Amino acid sequence: MLWLIAVMFVLFLFRIPIAFGIGITSLLGLWLSGTDLVVIAQKSFSGIDSFALVAIPLFVLAGEIMTAGGISKRLVDFASLLVGHLPAGLAMVVILACTFFSAISGSAIADAAAIGGILIPAMIKQGYDRRFASTLVASASTIGPVIPPSIPLILYGVMASVSIGDLFLAGLGPGLLMAVALMVYVYYYGLKHNIKGREKRATFQEVAAGVKDAFLALLLPVIIIGGFRTGVFTATESGVIAVVYALVVGAFVYRELKWRALPKIIVETVVSSATILFVIANATLFTWLLSYHEIPGKLGEMVSSISSEPWVLLLIINVVLLIAGSFIDTISALTIFTPLFLPLVLEAGIDPVHFGVMLTVNLTIGMITPPLGVCLFVTSAIAKTNLAEMVKPLMPMLVTLLAVLALVTYWPDLSMFLPNLLRE
Repeated sequence: MLWLIAVMFVLFLFRIPIAFGIGITSLLGLWLSGTDLVVIAQKSFSGIDSFALVAIPLFVLAGEIMTAGGISKRLVDFASLLVGHLPAGLAMVVILACTFFSAISGSAIADAAAIGGILIPAMIKQGYDRRFASTLVASASTIGPVIPPSIPLILYGVMASVSIGDLFLAGLGPGLLMAVALMVYVYYYGLKHNIKGREKRATFQEVAAGVKDAFLALLLPVIIIGGFRTGVFTATESGVIAVVYALVVGAFVYRELKWRALPKIIVETVVSSATILFVIANATLFTWLLSYHEIPGKLGEMVSSISSEPWVLLLIINVVLLIAGSFIDTISALTIFTPLFLPLVLEAGIDPVHFGVMLTVNLTIGMITPPLGVCLFVTSAIAKTNLAEMVKPLMPMLVTLLAVLALVTYWPDLSMFLPNLLRE
């Protein structure tokens, strides 16, 4: 039944929507194997019947409210005070703003749209090449799903039965390293092309005022991580805290959230969440079918025949995921490949928390890898450019992020330091 995976990818190549491609493949496999089709309803429902998955629509809603409530603008202004004076200062602001915003949205697409809408026009006005500007925002937005709260890490935690709190902590180091690596490249780019930042460095008083203005926005990730680590609420319940916090801050403190905007925000949240959950439901059915026919075991035997060394296994997995991530969105790829590869890494003695972070970093890089590159499409629309024009400025940023992926893969302590420290 390994041919089922090939059939699924053929459907993807014919531009069948991901969720429907997975569902059609599952239906075909069940029909040919003579399985009672009632299993479709049973397994699809069981896939989304999880309290932990409630966090996904909650964090999507929180991100939408915070964008409408003026929080993203304050984070951009604060980032400008900190790094705007450096070479290619506005480009530095993009990366730092995406890092700040990632601790709110948990989504690369949300980051690309929110930060891109503000900073891409500003970069173009300041003389930056529009192709570089749109590519940089897309690349920096990949930090979003790695730094907590992270929708992919929540989903992986549910599928792998791993602590979401540990995954959130494990994502901090790699996410910050992605930001630092991109800033180092942009610093070099600014020196090479003689792109100057703001004339004057922000004074202490200006930075202090910026901290005061952005304080409530910066406080949210501290509340979320601190809350579930101290046991005040679970990682799932933190989504409720994020929504309530966003409403209070946006409507009553910053006073930029208009109540008439809420129906549109809720509709967008419902559509985004339903799309994700529909993919998960179909992927759960597909996962059950693979397990029923012992596909993960057969795949493990194939990989073991190549090498039994853990580093070789991780290399093979990374190559497969990088290729697949170029064609499939992060959520779909996560739901397909987690059940395939998780048994292999557990047998090899690799920590499932470390593997979850590696998986997430790898698949978020896929969001800026042609031909799909969802974040590239988002930012190219804002910058009024096209994907083909973005390939050249994309390559050094892609190489930079791949170097970070290599460190995340083969330096487990980068991910595991914080979870191990707080477990003691």
